[in-house]
Amino acid sequence: MALPPPPVGNTPAPDARSIGPLEIFLAFSQLALSGFGGVLPWAHRTLVEQKGWLTQREFVETLALGQLLPGPNIGNMAVMIGYRFAGYAGAAAAIAGLVGGPFAIMIALGLAYRSYGTLPLVQHALAGMSAVAAGLVLATGLKMTGSLKRHWRPWLFTALALAGVGALRWPLLAVVGALAPFAIAAAWRDEA
Repeated sequence: MALPPPPVGNTPAPDARSIGPLEIFLAFSQLALSGFGGVLPWAHRTLVEQKGWLTQREFVETLALGQLLPGPNIGNMAVMIGYRFAGYAGAAAAIAGLVGGPFAIMIALGLAYRSYGTLPLVQHALAGMSAVAAGLVLATGLKMTGSLKRHWRPWLFTALALAGVGALRWPLLAVVGALAPFAIAAAWRDEA
């Protein structure tokens, strides 16, 4: 089993041998059952703030790598974190914990929605849950900015992307495709 990389940031990472597949499975099961519409806010809270398995910077770096890989970000993160602490068994435990409970719940909810989905109470509850999920993602994004360097350029590109997609209703792929070369050039210029 490979040892984890040295810790980054102020808080040292836990000893890799102290976290086993069962603990990883339970943690990712708890994550999956805590989130509705996305578990990234809960992942940050659990992995960084509660368990201390990752530092803030390690979480941001793992998320960035998870976004580059094909597939869902949190699934990619689960595999990387599970593998880091318990090898292949940890990676399998993380994925099983992440998808097992929600899979069973979604089957049950699908059956219930088929019968009761047109009721106004159900429609209002789903609308409220969407607002809560959006707020959690926004709050997590703001927390994660604390570990980033303070520059005005990322905020400019964020505002331009938000204006293009949100206000002007342009396709996301077109907006990102147009802004990405300029954002990359700006980042390279900052590094040089």
